[in-house]
Amino acid sequence: MTISKTKIQEILDNLNAEYPDAGCALDHKNVFELTIAVALSAQTTDKSVNKVTPALFAAYPTPEALAKADENDIIQLIRTIGMYKTKSRNIIALARKLVTDFDGVVPGSYDALITLPGVGRKTANVVLAEGFGEQHIAVDTHVFRVTNRIGIVCEKDVLKTELALMKALPENMWTRAHHLFIFHGRNCCSARKPACDRCPIAHICKRVDVD
Repeated sequence: MTISKTKIQEILDNLNAEYPDAGCALDHKNVFELTIAVALSAQTTDKSVNKVTPALFAAYPTPEALAKADENDIIQLIRTIGMYKTKSRNIIALARKLVTDFDGVVPGSYDALITLPGVGRKTANVVLAEGFGEQHIAVDTHVFRVTNRIGIVCEKDVLKTELALMKALPENMWTRAHHLFIFHGRNCCSARKPACDRCPIAHICKRVDVD
């Protein structure tokens, strides 16, 4: 059985007090950089992505520039992150599609975003939330683990978790909640050894192991 709406609001309030600075951890200056950074962050830490993007964006500051890049040059710039070969191909292809299909501008609709190479549901939700100011819930490994473990939702996959969270959480808190759950997952509710003794929501948590 999942947690009541009243308890969910208490969870959000407590996490908001615990992590007042929770927000997008990927460094970016515009929506194009955000889109590339999120695409690069799959199965890689944000910290690792932030180490490679300054040189990447300095060399290829626009979709037009990245669209003309040589794949081997991109590989050299991002080879310290996971799946760097696939990601090198994807971000070049992404940039080319932006140029050919969207006049070099990142589109602001979900349906258009997921047509871009390397952009899936999570990336599209992050771009719409952070780049366009819309309310979205992007479910990564932290959000999936935390929300199912504490009992806000009870789902077996990422998509069902996202849809369930959209029903369980107040819409004006979707984006904020996304960041709060990520920060809680990184700082307290880890996969192997959650720090329940110092958890600000331990008195509400149903503690369901989902790993």
